Amino acid sequence: MSVRRWTFGRRSRLAATLAALVLVFIAAALALSRWVHVPRIDLTADRLYTLTPGTVQIVGHLQRPLRLTLYFSEHAARDLPQLRSYEQRVREMLQEMVARSSGKLHLQIVDPVPYSDDEASAEGNGLTPLSGGSNGERVFFGLVGTTLPADGNAVDGVDGKTLSVPFFDPARETFLEYDIAKLMYELNETQKPRIGLISSLPMSGNPVIGEPAWTVLGQLQQLFSITTLDPGKLKRIGKDLPVVLLVHPKHLSDDALYALDQYVLGGGHLVVFVDPDAELDNAPFVDASTGVTDDHNSDLPRLFKAWGVVYDDRKVVLDRSRALKIELGDTSFSHPAMLGLGGQELNRGDAVTASLQQIDLSSAGYFDLAPDATTRLVPLLQSSVDAHVVPVQRVIEAASDPSLLLRDYTPDNAHYVLAARLRGTLSSAFPERTSPAHLAQSAPNAEVILVADTDLLTDRLWVDTQSFLGQPMLNAFASNGDFITNLVDNLSGSSALLSIRGRSTSQRPFTRVQALQNAADQKFLLKKQELERELAETRSRLEELQPARGGRDGQASAEQKREIEQFLQRKLAISKELRDVQHQLNAEIDALGLRVKFINIVVVPALVTLLGLLYGWRRTRRSRRRV
Repeated sequence: MSVRRWTFGRRSRLAATLAALVLVFIAAALALSRWVHVPRIDLTADRLYTLTPGTVQIVGHLQRPLRLTLYFSEHAARDLPQLRSYEQRVREMLQEMVARSSGKLHLQIVDPVPYSDDEASAEGNGLTPLSGGSNGERVFFGLVGTTLPADGNAVDGVDGKTLSVPFFDPARETFLEYDIAKLMYELNETQKPRIGLISSLPMSGNPVIGEPAWTVLGQLQQLFSITTLDPGKLKRIGKDLPVVLLVHPKHLSDDALYALDQYVLGGGHLVVFVDPDAELDNAPFVDASTGVTDDHNSDLPRLFKAWGVVYDDRKVVLDRSRALKIELGDTSFSHPAMLGLGGQELNRGDAVTASLQQIDLSSAGYFDLAPDATTRLVPLLQSSVDAHVVPVQRVIEAASDPSLLLRDYTPDNAHYVLAARLRGTLSSAFPERTSPAHLAQSAPNAEVILVADTDLLTDRLWVDTQSFLGQPMLNAFASNGDFITNLVDNLSGSSALLSIRGRSTSQRPFTRVQALQNAADQKFLLKKQELERELAETRSRLEELQPARGGRDGQASAEQKREIEQFLQRKLAISKELRDVQHQLNAEIDALGLRVKFINIVVVPALVTLLGLLYGWRRTRRSRRRV
């Protein structure tokens, strides 16, 4: 009896000890996950889960706490595996940023089910739903960032500044880290960034005659504080202006050019818009007082030469395959000097143009590099290979009949760069200056944006203004406005934000499987071509032996009938061989898939299990030997 009690008491103590160990393990795991940052190792080929130094700098220097809310319609996206996989990628990147934020980032993941407060919150914060979810439900997949007070909590339910990523498009995965870091950087800023504007075009409109300001200027004023600089008085540009827009520079003094030169060499970001023919240049063609002819073109010859840039303000790029339709009276023309660029003409590897649909230009020039240039051009906009360069005078003369531009049109079979990033070490265009503050050379990572058209800024090429209930409504039919906003937005960020480039995607093709499939295709391709040739010869021979070509009255002879029968049988045999070839090819591809599945599902787990059993057996033998 005492033995049974002892056994029962021992079992109770063991059970209690085991339960206590489980509770201690759970508590320790929760404590470690909450307060201890465990280092992780990124073993992916392109280090997809390792944050770039620029992102680490932005996350590590947040001035106030931020709340990030990731909205993802879990139920509605259950039949969208690609989107679910990408959601995991986004969530893991956000979690890595939170882990490096020293408590400044608070992540919340929300499933906005239909007709819920969460769905209304997602819409209210500007998220764009995707149609086509399960049972026709809308799929939300976006990020909302909100600034919080210093203690990390909202006061009386009132939040601070709010920005959002409307939708995480898997096609834009290469810029995922940039988009999230940009959102945090903008939330961290307490005021609008300042930018400078130098323009000889009437971008601000004319209130006296009722001429409105250009729409692109209004868009920029919503996001930035714009300071207009007078080129006639310009001698220095301060570092408080991270971006300066130089639109249609004409007759700039040496002092103004030197100010631009030193601004760029000192790390400022300059966006230059030049044009062989600025259509809204309202200066007279001939100045009555001086007799100087003004062709409404613009150039920066001194600076361009110092930077290794080749630009001819007397040449216009035509591209008949990208020509826009225009109406002249009752006639419609395709104008080869007015271009609608999209698809391959936009750089999909750059954050500025990756998501744009179409950019419209008119009478644009092009850029190239001098043979001795030490800089490099990264195209943002370029023509198709069907482009052709003509003198600007031809475009002016063909204003009333654009079809004249197609006479003697010969494609140059070259992509002309219409807008680009100029990167590298830039030299001063004023080496003779010897003041103590003079900069002779820039840092190696200097950058200038070059655009060979000013007309893309004008309303007529990208936006319509319509009246709705007495209020003007804008309808954008091209992405010109987004292009300019993206440019300034990209350049006005910190150096940390600009250092974040496009990353590789998490999608990995089965290269080994594709290689084996290509080998299988090659294996049967020759046989298939051989059989198809023989079948074509058989059909040709049958046509020659038709009864109409036979004996009298169109009747075939017995010999011809036998030959026709032989050819028909051979035709059936060849068709059967071709089907067998295709079936064999499909069978090899299926067998390849089965082998890959067998290796992953059976062989690898079996090897792991076998290694575990061998390890356990060795430990058991050692224990027995010790006993």
